[in-house]
Amino acid sequence: MTPHDDSLAWLTWQTGSTQQQLRWHSEAGNPPPKRVQEADDQIAADTAYKLACEGCGLLWRGDFQNARQLLQALGRRIDKARERALAKAKDKPAAGVAAGAGAAAQAFHQHRQMQAQRARILGMLLIPVEPGFVVPLRRAPDLQAACREAYAPALADTAFAVSLRELQGLIGAHEWRKKGVEIGALGARIHPWYGVFSPVRGEYVDLVAQAALPSTEQAFDIGVGSGVLSAVLARRGVRKIVATDMDPRALACARQNLQQLGLHQQVQLQEADLFPEGRAPLVVCNPPWLPARPSSPIEHAVYDPDNRMLLGFLNGLAQHLTPQGEGWLIMSDFAEHLGLREPGMLAEAIAKAGLVVAGRHDIKPRHGKAVDRDDPLHAARSKETTTLWRLRAQA
Repeated sequence: MTPHDDSLAWLTWQTGSTQQQLRWHSEAGNPPPKRVQEADDQIAADTAYKLACEGCGLLWRGDFQNARQLLQALGRRIDKARERALAKAKDKPAAGVAAGAGAAAQAFHQHRQMQAQRARILGMLLIPVEPGFVVPLRRAPDLQAACREAYAPALADTAFAVSLRELQGLIGAHEWRKKGVEIGALGARIHPWYGVFSPVRGEYVDLVAQAALPSTEQAFDIGVGSGVLSAVLARRGVRKIVATDMDPRALACARQNLQQLGLHQQVQLQEADLFPEGRAPLVVCNPPWLPARPSSPIEHAVYDPDNRMLLGFLNGLAQHLTPQGEGWLIMSDFAEHLGLREPGMLAEAIAKAGLVVAGRHDIKPRHGKAVDRDDPLHAARSKETTTLWRLRAQA
């Protein structure tokens, strides 16, 4: 393909009187900056910040470690601008905003807007990558392994540009994949892949590890992700587990984790939207907890637009349970405290799907943000409870 093929995105800029082009890549699907200029170690942080705020991409030609320092400097300037904006907002409180859920929802949407703005500005610092995933900059680390784990193999054959912020995400994911996440219920580690939700919030895993099993014959795991819940069920003696996911990367991640744990013979992985065929005495699902639109691939594990997966699971559950079988729905009430979901919506959806609640198990979150009073969503997080709902088909 030529640089003029409309099926690809390209960066275009001038070097002297010569027009340059380089393929653009973004795992999040972000469009390329409309304006690009080359930058190196001589650029001042204030100048870089001004250009980035204007939507100008800075294609880095200097030292890689200096680029990382510049990214940190941009982040500090964004934070200072945010602090000034928050101070002004406190001086001029918004009229017509009700307390409680309305204020919490407004805080959530403002928080996401600020996150998106931060991501957009930081995403303007661009790094060139040559074929073979080689970064042609001074003091650049070897990123080949991290890139191979995250990017499609075909991308290795071409030169492209990517945001430094995305590259740092790849590096972090590569380290998490090597180190893994300790899962107390397994006495072992789960190794999440790039783009697959990491089971760092262990409380929902503990709920599945402790609830009484209705049967050890068979279970369905809907939305397998890293494979952690399938692994817990297998360790608890469930003889056959059919685990589904729509994301091929998640299925590959789960397969590797289950193989490393020696549990792969108990788990059959299927690419499917929600349920596999047939019925099971236990069907487990941990859907995304917030009914909002994701802005990147990794956010699909956090945000469920219009409660699509939640309602799909509930509405199809009765048809996939054996008599006296149970569906385990693991949900946080964070969305209710944020005003994103009506308090009675879940109970109404359960009843409408022809289900009854046979029991529930609650647990409080243990992650750091739950006690961080500086977190903009602390008021909602401090009230959050995660629940395992034991559901059965109405008689």
